[in-house]
Amino acid sequence: MVSLDDVKRHNASLKDFGPNLVAVFVGGTSGIGEATARAFVRDTVSSRVYLVGRNEAQASKIIQELRQLNPDGQISFVKCDAANLKSVDEVCKTIQQKENHINLLFMTVGIFTTKGRDETDEGLDKKFSLNYYSRMRFLFNLLPQLTAASKVDSATGIGLGHNLSRVVSVLSAGDEGPLNMDDLSLKNNFSLRNCARHTITMTSLSMEELAAAHPATSFVHAYPSAVKTGLTRGLGPIARGALEGIYFLAKPFFVPLDESGERHLYAATSPRFSPREAKDVADAAPGSDGEKGSGAYLLHWDGSDNGNKKPLQELRKNDTGKTVWKHTLDTFDSICDPS
Repeated sequence: MVSLDDVKRHNASLKDFGPNLVAVFVGGTSGIGEATARAFVRDTVSSRVYLVGRNEAQASKIIQELRQLNPDGQISFVKCDAANLKSVDEVCKTIQQKENHINLLFMTVGIFTTKGRDETDEGLDKKFSLNYYSRMRFLFNLLPQLTAASKVDSATGIGLGHNLSRVVSVLSAGDEGPLNMDDLSLKNNFSLRNCARHTITMTSLSMEELAAAHPATSFVHAYPSAVKTGLTRGLGPIARGALEGIYFLAKPFFVPLDESGERHLYAATSPRFSPREAKDVADAAPGSDGEKGSGAYLLHWDGSDNGNKKPLQELRKNDTGKTVWKHTLDTFDSICDPS
């Protein structure tokens, strides 16, 4: 466990990164995404932040508060139905027209639902898309800008924000399990339990593949623990009321939202979670495969190593990560680039 004092000391040092850090928060208008964005704006110098979400009124309120928190920061809202991959593409194009580098892609978008399979007009389950395909589409599209952030300016010899280039997906690292390889998108075998296992495991495996293919960027899959967020907004009044009651009874066991924001900012910026190509990080954390500084990390809410190692070891034996990432790219092609 990383102590909260150490987390706050690190976060306070982010001003040393200098100006012009660029961060994209997908799901940044509520919950952990909003809390992490607040901490990022507070602790950085003249950073540029993009909040991606659906609620424009809520975003406007947050942006006003963030501008008061740090008048030098530039905060923008980009509206997006993140369950729709073509909408994700439009958002990425908007950001890419303004930015040649992105230091941090931070993703928390999701819904809490008790529905069964709920297909979008693109043929994907909405929950599955938000938790996996949409996040991977943001990552895939923005990889050129993330890679650019890792480079050193040839004229000045200075990196863009200490060469910080990181992706964080907050889902449920540690809950990995076996996959139905004949139905990765769960078209015919959908259940909420299967959806959770597939999205979590596919995220962890894909990040290992991406860390190997893009060694200048680091990839973090984080488990948030129990944090009261805005996920209940998609429920009906009875289900929402029941869950609010559970929240109240379980309050002593919850991680406060502000602390969660601090800890996720640490996960998003600490040099311990270094990219694979970094060779001089003495305190590099163990990667998802057990190798220090591997570039892909599975984290518990407190910054410690996490991940369900046994099923991941079994899946690696068959190069399942490569199969999962190929399936992901094929899904993108079929929806976004049909021939």
